[in-house]
Order: sequence, then C-alpha cells, then structure tokens
Amino acid sequence: RLALNRKLHFSIAKDDNVHFEIDSLTGDLYLSRELDYETDSHFLLQVNIKDYNNPPQNSTVFLSIDVEDKNDHSPCFQDDFVVIGIEENVPVGTLVYTFNAKDGDGSFLNSKIEYSLEMSNMGENPFLIHPLYGTLTTASPLDREITHSVILTVFAEDQAINLTDRRLDSLAVKIVILDINDNSPSFVSSALSYVMEDVEVGFLVHHIIAKDPDEGRNGQITYHILSGNENKAFVLDKITGLLTTAQFLDHEVQERYTLTIIALDDGSPALSATQVLSILVLDVNDETPVFLKQLYETAVHENRGPGEFVIRVEAVDRDAGLNSLLQFEILPGAGYEKFKMDLDSGELVTAASLDREIQEVFSIKGSNCHDLGSPSRSSSVQLYLTVLDENDHSPLFAKTQYQVSVAEDLEEGSAVLDLSASDEDAGLNGEVMYSLIDDTYGAFAIDSVTGSIITTKALDRETKSQYTFRAVASDCSTHFPRSATVMTVLIQDVNDNAPKFEQSYYKASVWEGQSPKTDIIQVFATDLDSGLNGETEYSILSGNENATFLIDSARGILATNTGLDYENTSSYRFLVLLASDHGTPSLNSTATVLITVLDVNDNPPVFSSPEYHVHVKESIPIGSHIAEVSAEDCDAGANAEITYAIISGNDRGHFFLDGRTGSVNLMKNLDYEDTVKFTLVIQAT
Repeated sequence: RLALNRKLHFSIAKDDNVHFEIDSLTGDLYLSRELDYETDSHFLLQVNIKDYNNPPQNSTVFLSIDVEDKNDHSPCFQDDFVVIGIEENVPVGTLVYTFNAKDGDGSFLNSKIEYSLEMSNMGENPFLIHPLYGTLTTASPLDREITHSVILTVFAEDQAINLTDRRLDSLAVKIVILDINDNSPSFVSSALSYVMEDVEVGFLVHHIIAKDPDEGRNGQITYHILSGNENKAFVLDKITGLLTTAQFLDHEVQERYTLTIIALDDGSPALSATQVLSILVLDVNDETPVFLKQLYETAVHENRGPGEFVIRVEAVDRDAGLNSLLQFEILPGAGYEKFKMDLDSGELVTAASLDREIQEVFSIKGSNCHDLGSPSRSSSVQLYLTVLDENDHSPLFAKTQYQVSVAEDLEEGSAVLDLSASDEDAGLNGEVMYSLIDDTYGAFAIDSVTGSIITTKALDRETKSQYTFRAVASDCSTHFPRSATVMTVLIQDVNDNAPKFEQSYYKASVWEGQSPKTDIIQVFATDLDSGLNGETEYSILSGNENATFLIDSARGILATNTGLDYENTSSYRFLVLLASDHGTPSLNSTATVLITVLDVNDNPPVFSSPEYHVHVKESIPIGSHIAEVSAEDCDAGANAEITYAIISGNDRGHFFLDGRTGSVNLMKNLDYEDTVKFTLVIQAT
C-alpha cells in the first residue's frame, strides 16, 4: 500500500501491466495472471501518481518485483538408455562418459543437479560419478576377463530446499569392457612327460595345451620349440600342440630332454608364455653294470674288530630304475671269509680281526655285482687289500743281558758292541732306534740307527771298573713301544798305574845291638791296577851297599840284616826303596827312608885321664877352683849324660865336686902341715 491520502490516483504504465493491476484509489497492487519464473523472473513497474490536492501535483514511482521460483520441473536426460564401450586396463580415474541432465527450474537449487550411481548387481562398482559434473570415471582397474560388462543406473536429482519437493530422473547405462591383448597364454598341460626308450619314430610323447582368456585373435595360440631340441629328437605341431618323436631315443645316451616351449597368441603386440617341458626317457634293461675301476686297491689296519670299513666298490649301470639298482657280493676265494660285503652299498668290511704279521696281503679274486632288471645283468672286479701295520710289537733284543770286556786304554770313539733289535712291525713301526738310559757317567753313547755302542771318553778302570746300564730299542712310531736290555761293560786293566808309596819319605828307628832280621818298618805302596799289574814287589835300590838291611819283597817289611852299632853308625840316610809291579812293561816308584839307630847304654863313661894330679898352695882361699875332671861316653842321649861324684878321699869335706861339670872347688882351708896330699876317687856315672 503506497499511500494513505485519498486524494491520490494510482495507475500503472500501459507497457507494464500484463501481469499486474493496481487499485487506483487505494494503491493496492494485484497479480492479474499466473507468473512463470522460467519465463519472467523479474518485473519493473512504473506507477504514476496523480495528486488532486491544491495545487495538484503528479509523480512517478518505480516498483521492482522479483519472482520466486517453484520446483515444478524434474531433471531430464536426453536418452533413456546408453551403451558405452571402454578398454580394459585403462588407468584408474580415466573419464568414461559425461552425463548432462537438464532441469527447467529457474532458481539455483531447484535446477542444481546432483548425480549418483547404482549397480545392477551386488559386486564392487568399478566406476565413480562426480556428483556435480556428472563425469563417470574408473574407480578401480578393469579386467574384461573378470567382468565383461557393467549395468549401471545413473540418477540426476535437483537440490530443492525441501527434500520432499526434490525431483529426479534416471538413465540405464551399459558399460561394455573392451578386450585388449593383456593376457599371455598360460600352459595347462603338465611340464613332465615320460616315454620308453624303445618307442618307434612318430610316437606321441605329449599333448601341449595352453589357454589364453583374451578374445578373438588375442586368444588364438600357436606352439613352437625354442630350445632343447638341438638334435631334432622331437617334432611339435604348432596348431594342435602334439609332440612326437622324430628319431629313436636312447636312455643311456640321454635320459632327459628339457624343451623350452613357447605359446604365442595372435594379438598385436603378440604375447607369449614359455614352459620348460621335461621329457624323461624311461629305461629298458639293455646295459651291463660296469665297475668304476678295473682293480680296487686299498689298505686296512690290523687288529681292528669285525665290522671295520675296508673299501666301497662302486659300479654304474646306465639303465634306470630297477634296471640300474645293483647288488654286490664277494666271490668265494682264498681269504674271502675274513671279509663281508654289504649287498646294497658295496661296502666291504672285515668279518674278523686281521694280523699283518700273519698275512699282509689279500687278493680277493672277484667282487660281483648284478642289477635287478629282468633278465639280470652282472659283472665282477678284483680286490687287492693290504693290511696296514699297527704298532703292536715292541722291538726285541737277541738277549736280555749283554756283557762285554774292553781294555781301559781303548781310544775314545771306539766301538764296544753292536747291538741289534728286531721289530716285526713294518715301516716306522718296525724301524728301530736305539738309546741309552741310566747314567753311563759320560763314558758311552749309542748310535741311534746302528745300535753301535762307542766310548765317549777315555776309560779308567781304576776310577770305574764296571758300567751297568740299559740300552733301549724303540720303534719310530708315535706311540714309541720299546724294550730294554741290560748292558754290562767290564773294564780290563791295563798297566797304566805305577805303584805309589803312601809316603815319599819314611822315618824309622831301631835299637842298636838287635839281632839280624829284626823288623824295623813296613812300607806300603798301592797300585790301582789289578791282577799282576797291581801286584807290588819291594826292593832296595840304593844306600844299602853293606847289605845292612833287607826288605821283604812282598810285604815291604824292612829289617836288619846285621847287628847295628849306634856308636859306629847312628843313622842311615838316602836309603831308596823301589816298588815295582808285575805288569808288562813293569812300572815302579821310589821312596826315601831315613833309619835312625837308637842308642843302647852299652858304653861306660871314660875319663879323659885315668889320674889327675893337681898342685895347690895351702894358702888359696876357700872356693877356689882346684881342678876339673872330664869323662866321655860313646853312647848318646841320656846314656851319654854324665854325672860326677867323689866316692872317697873327701872325708873331711875339704872339696866340692860339681856333679854336672866335674869342677872341683875348695871348701875348707888347706894346711900343708896337716895334710900334704889328698887322693880323691871320682866316679863318672
């Protein structure tokens, strides 16, 4: 309502009044006909207003009217059914088709279309439609070999505000997945085939079959042999895949053929697959077993218990299967009972303990093997077995004891005795080495190879007259079994030692006056030699010119030969004694003896004068020396020590006699008138 003043008059310009009319008095605007938003969505009206008031005035008002849209049109596809083709394996997101539905409504939401999809089955939908643009794209990889076609229903729905007012249309779509050559042929036939070696040429060996899930030429397959048929043994039909023999087969020449087969489709580009076909040529028993060696030689240790492995004989049979399975046995012959052979493996083991020292070599005439074919074929071979030595024997000397005598003057390095020991073992086990144990005091050594005992220094019987030691014989094995013998070496004396006096200078004494043959002293000389070489004989070499003495030649006792007189000869000096042995040549030594003759009191003292005459004055004073007597004694020592005494003539004691010196002194005054002469008897004792 545009005005309240009743004095106004309203009118619409004639060009704008098709759909509307206005009350001229009230100014109310009315719709005069149905509006169509899709035809006219906006009106601009010119309203003229006349003012009848005083003074009158005229004016114009422009009125803008927007028509609101009503959702009265449904979306519409141009077609009811669409068939679309698309190649398989296109990338995910590839555009398949663009749907374009129309909606006659005018407003944005009523004419805004949103697209959606439904699948006719429950599988996974490999397509995706854009809700706004209607573009159909792949949502997952397409594989014609899995899905040939897809039926979809595409919906187009407007977006009216009220959900109940929304309208939609649908379109049936069939999407056909177009084949491309994306599958290689795949083999379905076995990769293994068997054929007897004696079949005829042209025999069907194998039917090769491959499948290709592609269509048309993409799935048409041809077959070819790429490799493994260099000798043209087989022919392959490229269309049917039938493989036949082109020549005779021989299992012993070639028991397996490995053919590389290619299956090729006719697509563009062509795809292919290969199969390695193994053809086993089955054996016919037409071959004789053959031993790998014409002669088997080996060695086995002695002393091992039964069951000891000896050797394994091996034979080959070019046949196969039972025709090539071999069994072994020992043919009867000398010594075969000491062995047994495993029937299947050909292993030869001992059936009893072997002793090399009894039998060292076994020559078994034959070992037989035969196959299990029918008829069976067989062959034989010879075995030559050597028994290896075990160190089960110790070296043995010919004697358990040896005794030998050698001269003590044997030169250093001289052989004393050649020992020999034997060992029944062989090789190093029987090779004897010699050695000495116990102390030989450095006097002997033994040649470790020859067993010769030699001196290693000069021998001296007087130092050691006998050596007892053990000689050992050892073999050269790692276990060193050995035996020993007692060796006694007696050193024979050589006259290499002269008799030796206990003293080089002897002193002895003897009383004079002894009867002849009185023993004086016994001298001793020792000779380290033995026997006659050590028997000593004594003699006086010099200083006994008057044969005053004699010596016992055997005992060395020196004795008087005549009476001795001290007063004649009081000692005998430089008396040289000789001690000689009985060796050849004789050796001797000397010693000096000093014999002192002991005095016997066999001589009285003798005064120098039988009478002494002394003249003195009567007036000489007391104590005066009157005279001196002197006596001598031929004896010696105490026997010649003289004492003097007045035995008569001094009764009144006028004189004193010194008993030691023989000096006579005056003890009292003399008186000529009283006594003119004194006769004193003096005794020398």
